[in-house]
Amino acid sequence: MTDHVGSCLCGTVRFKVEGEFDSFYLCHCQHCQKDTGSAHAANLFSSSAKLIWQSGTDAVTCFALPGSRHNKTFCKLCGSALPNTQIAGLLVVPAGCLDTEITMLPTAHIFLSSKAAWDGELGEVPKFEGLPD
Repeated sequence: MTDHVGSCLCGTVRFKVEGEFDSFYLCHCQHCQKDTGSAHAANLFSSSAKLIWQSGTDAVTCFALPGSRHNKTFCKLCGSALPNTQIAGLLVVPAGCLDTEITMLPTAHIFLSSKAAWDGELGEVPKFEGLPD
């Protein structure tokens, strides 16, 4: 069994995930673009792992988009995405909130019909190890 630990950006919320992830999806739907402010969300899914909040549970809040299955759990102090248990029987963990290494590769890109126009051929875009001068 693999355990993972994670936290929010401000460090108020800390958690542990006990168990394995079943899949790792990069979701390009417009809802995920809006709530991440990026080209896609990167979420790990598990139907068997257990989420244990270790600190900051009073700072954890959730938002459910009316008329959809889209929801988000986040730190109300810094806005960081956090693990979500709002879908019965499913744990959804934003990959970026984990402090431990993720060894599995993404399972698939999903909702490519909503992919951002600028998220195309990125191979030619300059790359920097840090902030460019």
